[in-house]
Amino acid sequence: MAKHIALIEDEAAIRENYKAFLQRQGYQVSTYDSRPSALKAFHQSLPDMAVIDIGLQDEIEGGFDLCRELRQLAPQLPIIFLTARDSELDAISGLRLGADDYLTKDISLPHLAARIIALFRRLDILSKPSALSNKLERQELMLDLDRMYATWQEQNLDLTLTEFWILHALAKHPGHVKNRQQLMDAANVVLDDNTITSHIKRIRKKFNQIDASFDAIQTVYGMGYRWHIPDA
Repeated sequence: MAKHIALIEDEAAIRENYKAFLQRQGYQVSTYDSRPSALKAFHQSLPDMAVIDIGLQDEIEGGFDLCRELRQLAPQLPIIFLTARDSELDAISGLRLGADDYLTKDISLPHLAARIIALFRRLDILSKPSALSNKLERQELMLDLDRMYATWQEQNLDLTLTEFWILHALAKHPGHVKNRQQLMDAANVVLDDNTITSHIKRIRKKFNQIDASFDAIQTVYGMGYRWHIPDA
């Protein structure tokens, strides 16, 4: 069955261009030109992925608001921002809201297709848990690889796909430093250094919301990050 992608873009010509391209790649595509119309549809039925512009009609940051609302509906749904806004601040804001990727509209169509495939590949991996041990436990951390469910002190962390695989890469080998390339490989996604940093900050924030003293994810300056177990 074809994967269902929701495309939220307010410029008709751009919307139809992306829709036609994605349909040629074999996807089912639903399009929306505003945050309210998309949100109404999502409350009825969720897509397999959402591709969202930031500015939507008269809402300058409607895409950010939609991402926030969609994350509440579906914590693990793959979300990509596809926008003309190329500032680092916008990219960081989008990732902090829980997007898995942030792309600008100067990206080539084949590159866009590759990024979408990478996100769906991670979902496919999750559907084959036999390839990995079912659960990973480190201190008070539990990662359920069957359901892509993570808890700290028995409380849900609400991680996105990218965050889950980055955390898994760190916790799988405590004490081992993982550089940014290794974290990208683990998450099966192409991100720049600032984006990896934003994801790490967001993961830490989710731990700190549960446990203010959490410090297991350590920065090794000039090298990368590691999962630290005291006295290990």
